[in-house]
This record gives sequence, structure tokens and C-alpha cells, in this order.
Amino acid sequence: MSSNKPSPKERDHRAETKARGPRYWTSRRDGEVHLRQEDAFASQAPVTVHDMVMNTAIKYANYIALGSKHRTGWHLLTYIEYYEECRRAAKAFLKLGLERFHSVGIMGLNSEEWVIASIGAIMAGGFSVGILSTNSPKTCQVIAESSEMDIFVVDNDRQLQKIIQIQGYLKHLKAIVQYKEEIRTRLQNLYSWRGFLDLADGVSEDTLNRVIDSQKPNQCCALLYSMSIAGPPKPVMLSHDNITWTTETAAQTLSYKRPPEEQEVLVSYLPLSYLTAQLFDVWVSISVAGALYFAQPDALRGSLIDTLREVKPTMFYGVPWVWDRLLDSLKTSQLASTPFRRKLDKWAMFLGLRTNKRRMLGQTRPALCFSLAKRLTFSQARRFLGLQRCRQYFNLGTGLSGATTEYFLSLNMPICELYGLSESTGVHTLSRQEGFRLLSCGKSLPSTRTKTQKEDGDGIGDIHIWGRNIFMGYLDDEEKTQEKIDLHGWLRTGDLGFLDDDEFLYVTGNERDLITLSSGEKINPNPIEERVKRHIPIVRYVVLVGQDAPYLCALLTLKCQINMDTGEPRNALTSEAVAFCRQLKSQSTRLSDIVCDRDPVVTEFISQGIDAANAEVTSNSAKIVKWTILETDFSMAGGELGATTKLKRANVGKMYRPEIESFYSEKDEH
Repeated sequence: MSSNKPSPKERDHRAETKARGPRYWTSRRDGEVHLRQEDAFASQAPVTVHDMVMNTAIKYANYIALGSKHRTGWHLLTYIEYYEECRRAAKAFLKLGLERFHSVGIMGLNSEEWVIASIGAIMAGGFSVGILSTNSPKTCQVIAESSEMDIFVVDNDRQLQKIIQIQGYLKHLKAIVQYKEEIRTRLQNLYSWRGFLDLADGVSEDTLNRVIDSQKPNQCCALLYSMSIAGPPKPVMLSHDNITWTTETAAQTLSYKRPPEEQEVLVSYLPLSYLTAQLFDVWVSISVAGALYFAQPDALRGSLIDTLREVKPTMFYGVPWVWDRLLDSLKTSQLASTPFRRKLDKWAMFLGLRTNKRRMLGQTRPALCFSLAKRLTFSQARRFLGLQRCRQYFNLGTGLSGATTEYFLSLNMPICELYGLSESTGVHTLSRQEGFRLLSCGKSLPSTRTKTQKEDGDGIGDIHIWGRNIFMGYLDDEEKTQEKIDLHGWLRTGDLGFLDDDEFLYVTGNERDLITLSSGEKINPNPIEERVKRHIPIVRYVVLVGQDAPYLCALLTLKCQINMDTGEPRNALTSEAVAFCRQLKSQSTRLSDIVCDRDPVVTEFISQGIDAANAEVTSNSAKIVKWTILETDFSMAGGELGATTKLKRANVGKMYRPEIESFYSEKDEH
């Protein structure tokens, strides 16, 4: 067990901050921090996670809290049942020997057991640690050792085998709980979910209450492992107050409904180890007494629309990849309709885009025909996606293209962007339908602050943020914590962007993604990649390369269908891409018809698109000199995309090294 004595360096820092003012950070697992309470909103009374869950359970006891689909139908839990299950899990963790400020690791697909284990671990005085199902045994070992993990909770035998491989190295590990599938492996310290919950009978209510009462809002209750390109994952410490304050503030800002007026309905499908998904799925839904339904395991491979049509959520969150897939489905459906219907949709969408762009400029009166367009086209599109009851739509990831945003805006479905990091409890700025700007991440949460520093000639600078959502620090890493949080509590995000005159934030990239050419000039790839996608609608991904090279080049992928069973991209182009090829008078229907210059018509169109994008840049260094179409689209299964479908630039660089090297080989030198 690691020593809880402060190091000489931390003792010096304590003395220094005592002299200078409040101490906003700690790297100790049992540390406490000063909360940033400076005005009426920020000074709302701090509460623990247990208090937030209990208050909802008392007030909304008989409302549906969780829904899980089984073969026989939906299994539903009310809020009072949910709370009691969390208490049972907490008592069972104490029975298994969970120590104060030690952790419970949860690795598996989203389910009621996942959230009950997470809340139960916090109630029992431990840390909840969500772990990606795709993590390797080695990564699991690093996480378990650094968080002093007493218990692993896994969903199936595949995840269990990872823990069996490493359990000999884990000095704190006391038990493993498997909550899905029949247990195939017999181990002394392995429990089924039912067997685990039965352990609660051996712990009294008073024992659990004493542990709950010992918890403070400014202490750590969850660890989020922020994956780093270089080095091991960093443990982000979140306090009770980080979670409860951010949750309540986000819910109020977005005007969530509460029973009995109306109950929000949400569908959980993005990995709960991803903090922004966890914040909205688990914590916000508890805060507003919403009903949370879990999607099927193959949601991201195609079944999500079926669940949406069945559940009909009132709020929907997607990542760029999901929005693109929904767009593909809509366009496929439109292409299959009659010529008259297509003409009608085109008219309605033109009207929808024009009306919504005017709204952004403060013109609130819609055109006379708007309600007709709504009835004939917009409502049909929403019903097709299962989103007919949805009041707000959100994008949770970076890189949603302008074309996708405009497409949904033309259907009167403004996709609101938000901005946040694990270090800001998943959210810092929010867009709302009442406050919406194309390509903006919205405005800062009430009582938080945002500023940019070291702006370049275009006004783009380093983004710094401040508020009660800012994390406590990195566990056992003072140096990294002090690099991230300054003495006044400001967090250096590492992201680049600007604030407009109305305080809307625009994020244009990350300093980690900057490409430094051999001339020393730094290039932000994101705006250039977006420009290319706008000029070439059949392109799905654009990845700029050129680190330490004399000029920029680009890897392109085309829009391909997805194999619903494996999640891998197919050779067949999407209906939208095929229709676009037809407009160009090309007969291509597959990626293999186009790559390696096999379709001169498409190759020429892409070449013209690159030229058009190059014509818009202000510096010759920012021009794309060479490009190639890759022989596959990107996917999670292929390794180019992360669990939330975020582009993994470092992986792409390694996987397509031969293609990148060929750009700069001497025989093909520019």
C-alpha cells in the first residue's frame, strides 16, 4: 500500500499555497480540495454522490429509473429499487474487503449492473473506475496497480480471462465479480452477480451508513483513466462535488424536464468509461429522475436505430461516427423514395436550413410554409430515426463535419456541440437550441470561466478553463498536476480555439495534433481536413501528415458501408457515395473500383476538390501537395478509431506508414 505521508515537495507546496490562498488541487487519494465557490450559482451547497442518488430515490421513488432488454422483454427498476440495489452492492463490496480510497474496476458493456457497481463502489467509500472493454491485460494491470484496486467487476468470460492473466501481479485484488453469462471458470475469489449481492446480508445498515457519513463532497470518489499517446494512462481524480455540481448545472442549463411534469427518456450506448457519456447517461439522468434504457451490445454495429424506434428518447447524444451513420441511413431512405418525394424533401430541407440559419441571427419568425415542411419532411425523418420525441440533440465528440451538421439542421434537427475533458468532468461549454452557432461548442457553464492565451495572427490561442467542474488532480503525480492546474485553479486544456464577441467557444484543434514541417512552421490540421471534406462529399476521413517533412500530404478514406456483424468497413460504398458517383457519370459502387486511379472520373473530381481546398489557405505551407485514397474506411475494429469513434492519429500514422513514406520517397519527390 502506498504511503499517505506527504512528500517534502507537497509539504512545501502546502506552505506556499497556504500563504497565497486556497488550494485547488491534490494528488493524494485521501486529499481534499478547495471548491471554487464565488457566486450564487457556484455556491450551491456541495453534496456527495450518495446524497444526490438518495434524494432522487426518495422524491421519485416509483418512477422508472433503468430499463434492460432481456429475451422476454424489458426489465425495469424504479428509483427506490435502484437505490436499494446500489446499497446492496455497497455492502457486498465492504464484505469483500473494499478499503477506503481503494478502487473497484468495472469493465464491460453498458448495463444496470455497470451503473449499480459504480454507485455502490462510491457509497462504500471506494473509487469507481470505468475501464474500456477493448483494453489489453497490460493496461488493466497498470490501472489496477495505480488505483490500488481491491475488486474487479467484469461482464463476461472474455474480460475475466484478462484479469486471470494478471491477477498474480495485483497485490490488492481480493475478488472478481462477473455479471453476464454463465460462469465457466471456477475460481475461489470469483462471484456471480447474484452471489455477489447476497454477500450484502452479512453487513449491517449502520456499518454502511457510517462509511457514507464519513464522505465529504471535496474528496475523490472516481478515477478516470485518460489515455496518453506517450506513457501510461493518467488517473484523473474526480470529487463528489465535481460530479454532483457539474451534473446539476448541466441539467439546469439544458432545461431538462423532471417528473411529474414530464420524465426524460435516454438511451445508453456509448461506453460508460467515457466520462461525457457517463455524465449524461448515469448522473444527469439520476439528477432529473430520467428513465435510462440500455441499448443492445451491437448498438454501434447497427441495432441502435431499432432501440431508438422502440424507446423513443427525449434527448439523444451521438459521436460524429454515429451522426454520420444516421445520415447515411436517412440518405439511403431518401434515395429509395419517388422522384416527387425527393423533390419535396429537397424543398423542405432548403427551407429548413435557411430558417435555422436566420434563427441564429436572431430572426425568430419562421417562413409561412415551415409548418408544412415540418409535417411533410422533418417529422418523417425524425420518426424514421426513432427521434420523434427528441427535444435536443448533442454531439459528444470532436470532428463532426460541417456538412453533417448542416444536413441535420436542414431537417430542423440542430446538433448542439459541447466541449469538455475528463479533467473538466466531461463538460465545460454547452450549445442549446436557444443559443446555437454553427461549428461552435457553445457557452461556458454558469459560474465557470473560459479564456484564451498566446493568440496567433488569426486570434486562435490556448484554451484555459476554470470552475467547480475542474478535477482534483492526477493521482500520485504532483508534477503533472501542477503542469495542468495553476495556483489560481485555471486548467490548461491543451486545446486551441477562440471566443467570439458573444462568448461562444470555437475549438479548432489540439496542440498535440499540430504538424511541424521541416521549415519549422506549425500547421493545425483540423481546419484543413474539414475544408477537404466539405469540397469532396464522398470522403469520410482526411488525415494530414507531414511531421518534420517539407510539405503536407493527405490520407483519404471514402464512405463505405459497415459490416453489421463485425463492425468492419465493407468494400461497398454507401448509397450516398454511389449516388454521388452517378452524378459524376461514374459507375463505381465499390471502393476497389476507385483506388489506385481505377476510376479517372472520381480521381479527377477528388483532385479538383483538393485544389479548391488549397485555394482557400493563406499560406503555401498549408497546401496539400500529395494525397492517396486508402484501401479501407476507418473503424473501431480496424484500430483507427477509439471507443467513442475518435480518430487515433498516432495509430493511423503507424498503420499507414508505407503510404506516408511513399509521399516523401526520393523517386517521387515533389
